[in-house]
Order: sequence, then C-alpha cells, then structure tokens
Amino acid sequence: MRIILAPMEGLVDAPIRETLTKVGGIDRCVTEFIRVTHGMLPPRIFYKYAPELHNNSLTRVGVPVAVQLLGSDPHMMARHGAKAAELGATQVDINFGCPAKTVNKHKGGCVLMREPELMHEIVAAVRQAVPATVLVTAKMRLGYDDRSMGVACAQALEAAGAGEIVIHARSKKDGYKPPAYWEEIAKAREAVKAKVIANGDIFTVADYWRCREVSGCDDVMIGRGLVARPDLARQIRASQRGESIEMMTWLEALALVQEYGCALQGWLEDKYVTGRIKQWMNYLRQGFSEAEALWPQARKIREVAPMFEFLNQATAVDQRLIDCCGQQDVANSLN
Repeated sequence: MRIILAPMEGLVDAPIRETLTKVGGIDRCVTEFIRVTHGMLPPRIFYKYAPELHNNSLTRVGVPVAVQLLGSDPHMMARHGAKAAELGATQVDINFGCPAKTVNKHKGGCVLMREPELMHEIVAAVRQAVPATVLVTAKMRLGYDDRSMGVACAQALEAAGAGEIVIHARSKKDGYKPPAYWEEIAKAREAVKAKVIANGDIFTVADYWRCREVSGCDDVMIGRGLVARPDLARQIRASQRGESIEMMTWLEALALVQEYGCALQGWLEDKYVTGRIKQWMNYLRQGFSEAEALWPQARKIREVAPMFEFLNQATAVDQRLIDCCGQQDVANSLN
C-alpha cells in the first residue's frame, strides 16, 4: 500500500521532495522529466533534476527517487536510461502522460499513446539498456483523444518489460477536469499482470480509499493533493492503521514554505525562486483557508527579499493570533 509523490513539472523539484518526504508517509518520488531529444545530455543535467543520485537515489530521509525520462526516440531513450543507471539511478521511469501542448507537439508525453507500438519499442529499448537490478516503469494516461487506449497501452508497456505502470485516470483531452475515471484504471489493471498504480484526484483520505476501491489498486500516486495538504500521506497512513491524527496547522505549512524557499535559493536563480514559492502557495489555497486569505498579496510579489519578508510577517501575525485566540479562531478571522 505505497504512496508515491507524483512528478509535477515546474514544482516537484528536489527541494520540495526533501520537504515533503520529511513530513512523512511518502514511499517513493519521481523527478520532473528529463527531456531526451537528439543529443546525449551531460551528467550535470541528470544531477540537476535528480541530485539524489549523489545519495544512492534517496532523499535525506531515505525515500527512493526515480529518474524520469521523456522522449520518442527508442535509441536515445535507451542511451539516457543507461546513463541514469550508470550515475546511480535505481529506477528509470518513462513519461507517456504529460498533456502539455509544447511537449506533445514535439512527440513527447501523452501523444505517444496514439502509438502503443512505439511505446513498446521505447520501453523495451530502455529495459534492455539498463541492468536487471534497475526497475523500469512508465506513467501514462487513459489515452490522448479519448479514454479508449488504457488497456492497449498498458499491455504494450507490460510486454516491453515495464515492471510498474502508473495510470492517471483521464485522457489528454480531459486535462485535469473532474472527475477522475478510476473505473477505467481498473480495466487496465485487470488486463495486465504488472503492478498498476492509480493516479488522479486524491485530495483527501476519503478520496484515497474510494480510489483504491474503484480502481482495485493497492498503490497510489498523489501530486496536487500532497502539495495542497503536505501531511496527506501521513493522514492516510494513520487511516490505514485505523487511527486519526491531528492535521497539519497553517503555521506548520507556512514553515514548510519558508524552508522550501530557503532551499530554492541554493538551487535556482533568484528570479525563479519567487515563482515556485507562489506556485506552492497557490496550491495550498485548496487545503488552507489562511493561504486563500494571503494569496491576493502574495501573487503580486516578484522579488525574493519581499517574498521572504511577507512570509515572515504572515508567520508572526498568525503566531500572535494563535497565542491570543487559538488555532481555530485564526482560520475564522481570515475568512
């Protein structure tokens, strides 16, 4: 019953993986995709996306991290899979799920679901190129134009040697609009022997249990839900034990954002740091009313120093309110 942190392009980078895995409950992470085209990428690119390669492909708290590749050339994908393994990757994941127009236009991600034979060729080439001890996995959707390709593509991936298959419960055309079609994941799961992992619209503990029931999958991958509620995996773990634990407070979540921001300063140029902090705060609006109250001010900030000052002030104000009124009254006062 594993919980895997999804690879959200432009947000779930190494610093946020460190932050979220430290909170607890996450069994595995996957990097943002490394785009494979015609030339061989140097090791520094692999280390940029997966600095955990320097630590046996583990975060600081010991959570395994898979290196994800995206591309359509089987030969080049195989070469990059082999290089990832050479640098220390214990799992190579292949992206067949990205719905971004730019990516699909250049024959990457979900558009490849129109060609299950090519998906098979790519996975087979990577599987042959990496040592048997390295797990080769794939992430896909239910299809590109519609949700009719889930079974055929899952079978193609399994036949090519994919040990595990993550399925996001929508087509490219569906985007991220609700609902998630978990029942379609069940059809693909029943058609293959490989481990199938369900993904899509798990925002609460109740969502987790419904997804497992409908999809029939023991393992799930969570992206937006974990970014919006950093303690969601920990809450799910408690529910698996039949327990209930206190939910993370807004002050605790805000401290994580500050920690993340500090880590980003050693990771990205300053001009990108504020953008990623705002991305996370935007997602936190789904999980915390306090984040919703702060968002109109936060979204206007462009420079790093003012952003940290804003976060420090928000922390100080919330702490004073808690000392005076209590946690619940803080939430009420901001609504």
